[in-house]
Amino acid sequence: MAEVTIRALRKMYGGLQVIHGLDLDIADGEFVVLVGPSGCGKSTLLRMIAGLEEVSAGDVMIGPRRVNNLPPSERDIAMVFQSYALYPHKTVAANMGFPLKMRGMAKGQIDARVARAAEILGLTPYLDRYPRAMSGGQRQRVAMGRAIVRDPQVFLFDEPLSNLDAKLRVQMRAEIRELHQRLKTTTVYVTHDQIEAMTMADKIVVMQGGRIEQVGAPLDLYDRPANTFVASFIGSPAMNMLPGVAEAGGVRVAGGALLPVPPAVKLAAGREVIYGIRPEHLAVGPGLSGKVAVVEPTGSETHVILRPEDGGAEVVALFRDRVAFRPGDTLALAPEAGKVHLFDKGSGVRL
Repeated sequence: MAEVTIRALRKMYGGLQVIHGLDLDIADGEFVVLVGPSGCGKSTLLRMIAGLEEVSAGDVMIGPRRVNNLPPSERDIAMVFQSYALYPHKTVAANMGFPLKMRGMAKGQIDARVARAAEILGLTPYLDRYPRAMSGGQRQRVAMGRAIVRDPQVFLFDEPLSNLDAKLRVQMRAEIRELHQRLKTTTVYVTHDQIEAMTMADKIVVMQGGRIEQVGAPLDLYDRPANTFVASFIGSPAMNMLPGVAEAGGVRVAGGALLPVPPAVKLAAGREVIYGIRPEHLAVGPGLSGKVAVVEPTGSETHVILRPEDGGAEVVALFRDRVAFRPGDTLALAPEAGKVHLFDKGSGVRL
């Protein structure tokens, strides 16, 4: 196992810069998730750590070694891809043992490592099968087993669950997390799914446009997002973002409602802000009023979309108790003052 250290990292494709001087520290044994929208640079960063993309400037360190110019085979990493990348003509055992065979390892050692990885992943009954006879989840376990047998210093996962159905994704999330707890190998995991990031990570790195917006523990990012991008990206349903102007007693949002702010917050009158409130921190009461546009029951909770009659932005509320609202009903929602997030309107930075 080893720490991963990134300093002033840049990636250029001709005159186009896609990674902008990143600094990042990943501790030994840590499970770090890189998350962000498509095109934000997260997979490019992972591939630079792996050695699949050249570094234009800066340093990638794995343990004490600067690995910028080392090929992937010499970086002591193992990568799991979205596509599984299994050999269809080889059995599960042969697929898992292939990287060790390429190293010239003795057959007895290969068999022992494959057997151990298969036991960890529940693949022992399938060692003589071919990938075509296995489900997507089983194939992904084989790809993970092929990584485990190498006993690397760092695991790299590039959106490994994207090809799986929703139920299997939830199951595999838990299995990968349990695997990490068992092996304690430093892990860097890329996903565009913020739910995956929240449920799996020790630390989340939120990226946008080739830059890091915020790094922190999942609940730290959820409770104290550094800016409007992180606030809107982390959390489902997304945080409500309402433009407004500070005045005595709170913030006057577009549409005319005066909404409360946390008692400790002092805003100069007339300051333009973004008023953020998460859907679960809205309750029935005086505040934002309008007509119910959509009611979405999910079973454990109900999402209600409110369309203010005075022209303000639509608001999403989340109720964990059963509610009887119908589209067209008049409803008023009150924000919980202590849970309000305020951001500067110009920069988007948290106040």
